[in-house]
Amino acid sequence: MPYLKIETNKELNIAFKKEILKKTSEFVANLLDKSENWVMISINQGIPMMFGGSTQPLAYVEMKSIGLPEDKCAVFSNALCNFIESELGIPSDRIYINFRGIERNKFGWNKDTL
Repeated sequence: MPYLKIETNKELNIAFKKEILKKTSEFVANLLDKSENWVMISINQGIPMMFGGSTQPLAYVEMKSIGLPEDKCAVFSNALCNFIESELGIPSDRIYINFRGIERNKFGWNKDTL
């Protein structure tokens, strides 16, 4: 059940948003070695945000998943920063990522927990 949320102050047009949602879903599924059927992605764009006293393009990213291996977060950070920099044009030094592993019994789906 990986969930990746990207919040950015960058404005994205509608056609690009649909394209980047699909690319991001595929990327996260491959990165975490999970079925894309379980991956959820959200991108909130055009949000008033500031980082380091500047409103230059930036992103705040949350990655949540059941069984997220803590020892791989640095690898995931590198890959996510490279992906966001390449696809959205946001420099990696303007990206914060919050990783969170979730216990199965604390995540609901389809009227039950996983």
